[in-house]
Amino acid sequence: MSLLIPNLPILPFLATANQNEEASSSLILAGVLLSLVLIYFASKLGGELCLRINLPPVLGELTGGVLIGVSAFKLLLFPESGADASDSLLMQFLINTSPLSQQAAQSVFDAQSEVISVLSELGVIILLFEIGLESDLKELIRVGPQAAVVAVVGVVTPFLLGVVGLITIFHVDTIPAVFAGAALTATSIGITAKVLSEIKQIGSNEGQIIIGAAVLDDILGIVVLAVVASLAKTGEIQISNVIYLIFSAGAFVIGSIVLGRFLSPFYVSLVNRMKTRGQLLLVSLSIAFIFAYIAQIIQLEAILGSFAAGLILAETEKRKELEEQVIPIADIFVPIFFVCVGAKTDLGVLNPLIPSNREGLIIAAFLIVVAIIGKVVTGFTLFGQPGLNKLAIGVGMIPRGEVGLVFAAVGAASGALDPATDAAIIVMVILTTFIAPPWLRIVFKEPAIAEVIPKTSD
Repeated sequence: MSLLIPNLPILPFLATANQNEEASSSLILAGVLLSLVLIYFASKLGGELCLRINLPPVLGELTGGVLIGVSAFKLLLFPESGADASDSLLMQFLINTSPLSQQAAQSVFDAQSEVISVLSELGVIILLFEIGLESDLKELIRVGPQAAVVAVVGVVTPFLLGVVGLITIFHVDTIPAVFAGAALTATSIGITAKVLSEIKQIGSNEGQIIIGAAVLDDILGIVVLAVVASLAKTGEIQISNVIYLIFSAGAFVIGSIVLGRFLSPFYVSLVNRMKTRGQLLLVSLSIAFIFAYIAQIIQLEAILGSFAAGLILAETEKRKELEEQVIPIADIFVPIFFVCVGAKTDLGVLNPLIPSNREGLIIAAFLIVVAIIGKVVTGFTLFGQPGLNKLAIGVGMIPRGEVGLVFAAVGAASGALDPATDAAIIVMVILTTFIAPPWLRIVFKEPAIAEVIPKTSD
């Protein structure tokens, strides 16, 4: 018994530690809940305002994110932007309304931000799954050659124009110029797909070409990012890594479609046999997440896997029923993604009164012109199709969104980008992301409005 006496003081310490751990977990949950309230409020307010002035709601979600993020009210912040708990008004509110101390606020802030970032990624995975369900695999295969032309031209043209222009006109070093050129190749399939869905054009010939090209752009962008990241890290391109990425991307897309068509009857049979509630939705989401997981672990993007899963399940007899069940899930998670993209966007780089921003703004003006021209020309490379809205195809490829921000983040983290070039890329990403949605609606000439007008009987 005497041997145990010295250990007795440890018991209150362990009890206190357990209580602190439980308190920390509950406060992280509280922070996440507050963040979601802010996100949903910002997305709905921005979306409703944009809809009333005839702009795509997704633009409102991005704007709402900007307002509550690092550029304005600083309510929703993320550590990767350089912010900490003391900068976040949400954290200060949590400190004032709960037992959270200033010392413990940073760990809660980091954990809460990580949870929201994961939910944001889940949102874009579900968005691409929904877009895959709305797409027609046969139509995508039919427009495959056209989409391939658009994708290749949309990668090569802005990359070459950007790199050559930065080196010859602005005397930017080769590696930063290559990183900026790589950022110009990106296309945000999430933003474009959401706008096409809103204006009821995702099933059109142009819409299918844009989606197909954006998917290929995503694959090519991953390869380009791997190449430039390797170049920045080692000073040389690892050919083996490039070959691996190209092979794995092609094998994944083709293999997913072939395997999916083979297993589709088993999927339908399984769902029909199950009697519990939500069987169709849960089985389908599980398939989407499995495909997303496989894509992620072979160094592709999870969104590519979920999109492929949506394409495959769209070929089954459960398509319509599944589309209806996925919509409310998408309504919960997708706004998190778009608001977070806006919240992470720092508009401070647009301030010309800050001397360090001026060089970046001049370079940004050049990058914006290249970013727009380099994508708009893609539609006009499709010859011999007079009825095709070629301008709409080019405009649909313009937004860089979160994909462009990833390029900028990787470049900055590797030390390859100087502050001026990094700021220029961010400005280019911001403007192309905000310009494209209303422009896309204009070039499609508002077909959604015509659908609302009832047809008169003969």
